[in-house]
Amino acid sequence: MINFIRNPKNPILSPKPENLWESYAAFNGCIIKENSTYHLLYRAMPQSAVIDGKNVQISNVGVAKSSDGENFTERKLFIKPEHYFEKYACEDPRTTKIDGKFYTFYTAVSAYPPNRETIKVAVAISDNLDTVSEKHLVTPFNAKGMAMFPEKIDGMYTVVVTVDTDKPPAKIAIAQFEKIETLWDSDFWTTWYENVDEHIIPLRRVSIDQIEVGAPPLKTNAGWVFIYSYIKNYFTEEKDFRIEAALLDLENPQKIIGHVDEPLIKPKESYEIKGQIQNVTFPEGALIDGDKIRIYYGAADSYCCEASMNFAEFMKSFEVGTPKTPTFKRFANNPLLLPNPKHTWEEQAVFNPGVIEIEGKVYLLYRALSADNISTVGLAISYDGMYIDERLDEPIYVPRISEEISKIKGQGYGCEDPRITRIGDVIYMCYTAYDGVLPRLAMTSIFIDDFLDRKWNKWSHPKIISKEKVADKDGCLFPEKVNGKYVFFHRVEPNINIDFVDDLLFEKTKYLEIEKVIPPGDEDWDSVKIGINAPPIKCSAGWLVLYHGISTADHHYRLGAMLLDVSDPTKLIARTPYPILEPEMYYEKEGVVNNVVFPCGAAVIEKDLFIYYGGADKVVGGARINLNELLEYLTKTKTKKYLG
Repeated sequence: MINFIRNPKNPILSPKPENLWESYAAFNGCIIKENSTYHLLYRAMPQSAVIDGKNVQISNVGVAKSSDGENFTERKLFIKPEHYFEKYACEDPRTTKIDGKFYTFYTAVSAYPPNRETIKVAVAISDNLDTVSEKHLVTPFNAKGMAMFPEKIDGMYTVVVTVDTDKPPAKIAIAQFEKIETLWDSDFWTTWYENVDEHIIPLRRVSIDQIEVGAPPLKTNAGWVFIYSYIKNYFTEEKDFRIEAALLDLENPQKIIGHVDEPLIKPKESYEIKGQIQNVTFPEGALIDGDKIRIYYGAADSYCCEASMNFAEFMKSFEVGTPKTPTFKRFANNPLLLPNPKHTWEEQAVFNPGVIEIEGKVYLLYRALSADNISTVGLAISYDGMYIDERLDEPIYVPRISEEISKIKGQGYGCEDPRITRIGDVIYMCYTAYDGVLPRLAMTSIFIDDFLDRKWNKWSHPKIISKEKVADKDGCLFPEKVNGKYVFFHRVEPNINIDFVDDLLFEKTKYLEIEKVIPPGDEDWDSVKIGINAPPIKCSAGWLVLYHGISTADHHYRLGAMLLDVSDPTKLIARTPYPILEPEMYYEKEGVVNNVVFPCGAAVIEKDLFIYYGGADKVVGGARINLNELLEYLTKTKTKKYLG
């Protein structure tokens, strides 16, 4: 359990009115211990001043000394704006000693108001932390936090940097070079930035969150302890600042080998809640000091604070060996299907396909939307699961009963979001029947031979299987009986509902009841409501279930996975704490309904699980994931707090 104790003397550093250069704020301190002296380098802000006709507050970097790491004196101005690249601010220092010199990285702001083109990283080099011998602009691109590892790794200087901080989502990445002069070589950084995705440390869990470099890494026998800032719900007014920690491989610091599964520090004290910016705890420095680890952090962008805990206990908090959350990899040829303006029945959108694989071919039964919002089902066929080889010119399934036809003139209606299950020689299709007022679940079927012969008139008469006057969607049938019963998933908000029936004609049970539920998750991304995506897949570890979750913060649709007990699917074995697919591409973020990834079908092809999904309720995309990796993650990751 994480138990960082805040220093009772917090804030350990506050603005000092008599020093004009730090009279407004003193925060984001980075600690470095030299012999028996602690040096705290921090961001210092004066009261506003008029520069070039602009009323601005220009940050400096101060340094204070202490004999115990908590009582600081001898405060002095260390770094101030002098060059064009730092004219309007020197912010948030991070200091490392290597090769007998101190390298202090800071955010350099060259224009006011600042923007992503004028916020970069610079470095000040010093022999003694009293005077600066030289300064250099480091990054030619937008970046903020940078910190150097305190020793070379495999003969290379190594830094960690936050890239695109002001063009989110930000990335934390590693850079390595042989000569120290390369640190300020713009050609090196330009090439590095062009390939930045190759250097990322994968710390961000959800696209709505923000990450930033915190303290310079600390070397331990187990790995590099990297303390950083994690800001949940960054793009909303409900920002949640957390200090987190990861353990990086000693020889390959881009590799995460462990993670602390809870925040080290979150705002709770008055000095963290009230200040220049409310509710902020932001790490800049850390130190292994005797039997303690000490974190130095900014509070409310106003003060410097410190917290500590027993180092050995802290190291026990790392979940070492927990596999990284696997994510779906999109097909390079996405979108697979686009609306076809030549066909009125599918000219507005094609999305949310149900899937069945027959004799090596993948059949996509997709929802098609006309310009007047009538939903039907179209068919596309892939011979390899990756590319569309055939697409029919007419729908294969159209509204036929009153529950699928609008009772209101001009209101959309139809057959929505098909999900396909094969049992023996019969294909069952569950879908949402919508009459423009109330969505209900319907089910129809067709023999495989008739399906392959394209005898669409052979679809059975649809049966409504959900209750009257209840909005019910996202229905699917399990591919086999469980304990002699047919099993259905469906969704009455906000839960996934599970029902067991004796027969598929519903002679004994007229409608699906709600026998058991799986509720929304504890995490922000799936806490509003959840629903089934593709029908469950039976694996040796259990029933693998893909589901969508709606976020409290942004209401985006994201994809997660569950593992249910084979003999009792009401028992939840494991649940992914983080999404495994979320809206990131343009065709997922903008469409009929923005920010949606929504698969209704999946197929296991060789070692991979292929999904086919609606992007922004407009197009069809495809993605794949190694099935064993996903199952291993679900079975090995601790999921106690996610169990139903």
